[in-house]
Amino acid sequence: MNALYVYSDELLKYRFNDTHPFNQMRLKMTTDLLKSANFLNDEDIVQPRVATEEEILLVHKPDYVDAVKRAGHNEISEKELENFGLNTEDTPQFENMHEKCSMLVGASLTGADLIMNNKAKKVASLAGGLHHGFTGKASGFCVYNDAAIACQYLRVKYNQRVLYIDTDAHHGDGVQFTFYDMNDVMTYSIHETGRYLFPGTGLVTERGVDLGFGFSVNLPVDAFTEDDSFLQIFEESVEIVARQFNPDIIVHVNGVDAHYRDPMTHLSLTSKSYEEIPRIVNKIADKYANGKILALGGGGYNIWQVVPRMWAQVWLAIKEIDSPKGKLPEAFIEKYQPLSKLDFPIEWEDDLSDYKDIPRRDEITERNAMVLDRIKMYLE
Repeated sequence: MNALYVYSDELLKYRFNDTHPFNQMRLKMTTDLLKSANFLNDEDIVQPRVATEEEILLVHKPDYVDAVKRAGHNEISEKELENFGLNTEDTPQFENMHEKCSMLVGASLTGADLIMNNKAKKVASLAGGLHHGFTGKASGFCVYNDAAIACQYLRVKYNQRVLYIDTDAHHGDGVQFTFYDMNDVMTYSIHETGRYLFPGTGLVTERGVDLGFGFSVNLPVDAFTEDDSFLQIFEESVEIVARQFNPDIIVHVNGVDAHYRDPMTHLSLTSKSYEEIPRIVNKIADKYANGKILALGGGGYNIWQVVPRMWAQVWLAIKEIDSPKGKLPEAFIEKYQPLSKLDFPIEWEDDLSDYKDIPRRDEITERNAMVLDRIKMYLE
């Protein structure tokens, strides 16, 4: 069954302001790159629908949804904005907030429906992956948590056991705590340790409560973790989790902000990891989840040098197309290179000319191995 790709220019309207680091132009650039390389055609693309209020309320509280609606039309007090996390530097209010967020949530739910209605086994909806939003509060660039809503939608409407895999550099806190006391959604997050990075959660000891105890898994890796260490502990641990949980479907948040060129984190991954991560998840889905993957986006704040090439690998993985080598399509370079104030990459793989040697490599690798050992002790 062919994979499908959810996209519309309407999804680019999720924008806080012109100086905010969350810039959905990265989504258009990824789509243009795939089209220019003839890896994506019009038959692959499905238009997203708008999520209903009832669907948003699967996760979010009614008073919060009401506040988001009013904030988008400037009909809310400063005190309420503060209470609902809608006036922070990270997540400020913006015009028509509810409507634009509902489209983004709807894109992820479109992907879920395509899979569950047997239109495709694997769907990429890279506009989504906003994993920091809480049931009653905005956080970390995220207003409505489409990832959590998609998991809950699959759980409630389709009676699916959902394995949520989060490879963003930031811990998937909003999703984890939505399902912290449930045993039919398992949350797995591998991320930079919260000692240095927002949101500060995602400890190994965060394992769930009540029925959900043991159904939250966290691998906090050390700052400056590189490809080999990350891939080794990711592949080994996620295999154990999938084997034990036996999911019906996987929801995967593909943040690419662990890349060494990302300005907002301290990890040191390269294109090598981003060629491998979605392929590892694809294999896991084929082996344990009936081949079903809903692949969402996530973080990624160097939109010129990193995101389009790395996100393109998500689509290539679920299409089972080998990672391309060599030069990017000329049409893509000609369109976007003049707009970039940074050195614009012209090849699929990182050139690594600006990659800095990590002096603590052995120590970091050892620490990460210890995290893996603890997780294996809990799981096996």
